Amino acid sequence: MQEKETEIWCKGETAMEMKEVTVVFYRREFKDDKWRNAVDEQGLKALFERLGKDLVSVGVRLSRAEDPDMVMEIKGYGDLLNSVRIRSPKDGVGNMCLGHVIGQSAHLNLVEDIERGVNRAAFAPETIEPEGSDKVVCHNCGCGC
Repeated sequence: MQEKETEIWCKGETAMEMKEVTVVFYRREFKDDKWRNAVDEQGLKALFERLGKDLVSVGVRLSRAEDPDMVMEIKGYGDLLNSVRIRSPKDGVGNMCLGHVIGQSAHLNLVEDIERGVNRAAFAPETIEPEGSDKVVCHNCGCGC
């Protein structure tokens, strides 16, 4: 797996001092322009800049990475959620799809859903069911849960 970290929003702090939350984007192949248009790159950039600055003040380092080796075919919003992964190793959140972290999406808004997922991993990781848990409610994203 070749992973490329694209941006980090807290400079000058050492990783040892900070909790780290990484949002990883798998490469996406869209089968319908409806879902391609659901990815607002400008909104995502603004989210990571704002949220990264907010989180660093409470000891959380936010980063964004791309994993071009993992490819997701996007046929619906569930696939889009599955193509975004949240990692917070310090809390035992290894590589969970966004849908697993947030459950059902309220508004089918990727920027809003990523913010919910990051905040949950940063501030309430104990509320995220571990992978393989029998309490996981399938959100039908195709991740295999």
